Amino acid sequence: MINRVVLVGRMTRDPELRRTNTGAAVTSFTLALNRNYNSADGVQADYINCVVWNKVAENVEKYCSKGSLVGVEGRIRSRSYDNAQGQKVYVVEVVCDSVQFLDTRAARERVEATQPQARQDDFYDMKTVDLEKDFDNSFNSFDIMEDDIQF
Repeated sequence: MINRVVLVGRMTRDPELRRTNTGAAVTSFTLALNRNYNSADGVQADYINCVVWNKVAENVEKYCSKGSLVGVEGRIRSRSYDNAQGQKVYVVEVVCDSVQFLDTRAARERVEATQPQARQDDFYDMKTVDLEKDFDNSFNSFDIMEDDIQF
């Protein structure tokens, strides 16, 4: 059986670091993933619960915050528990093996310090390139000497 998942999204809240009875670090967070289509009332998103353990959990709590763009790789786990009212609660979450920090708290703070009026969308704007004007064709021209031919 295969149970692998790879997601890239933004954190919807600050990560929560907790410790187990044995002292192991565990951090949970929720990722917002935009869907490929828009509904009549705007952009649709899926919200995926994620959990990460040990040193990676400590790093996620230290370097990420609400709005951080992260990539996660892990497996889907389903579990259930009885809440305080005695009701059975079912949970589906991603247990992350790795978390890649694509846009962290420190990076955003550095940019905000230099450009306080910058919007988040400004970091992802792509430059338009005029291929006819900007294309450098010099790498396609080269000289071949008779000694360079091996046969």
